[in-house]
Amino acid sequence: MKREKEIAVEFLRMVASGDVENAFSLYVSTNLKHHNPYFKKDISSLKTGMQEDANQNPQKELIILRAMADEEGVAVHSLIKQNPNDSGYILAHFFKFQRDKISELWDLAQEIPKEIINENGIV
Repeated sequence: MKREKEIAVEFLRMVASGDVENAFSLYVSTNLKHHNPYFKKDISSLKTGMQEDANQNPQKELIILRAMADEEGVAVHSLIKQNPNDSGYILAHFFKFQRDKISELWDLAQEIPKEIINENGIV
């Protein structure tokens, strides 16, 4: 599972930095099943959306907060800022693997509110 956790983290870092094509060719199965509600189910739609976002936000910063792996897959909790002035989003990505390739992907995002009531914070 350590290898899969490293792959998941590196995939997210590459995508956030705009190296989408290489991230997909290195780490994604040709049979990827993703669950992002904003894109059609095919790989090309997801990849295009990720590349467009990277192009529109060249100052994007991704901070990996934690990554966990078990026999089911990998979960990555991160913070992303589209630019230095952005308050950011908390992200959760869930990965399933087949033979060191990402075979299934879920992603959830929560915008960081301006006022946080919980004293523990959001990160």
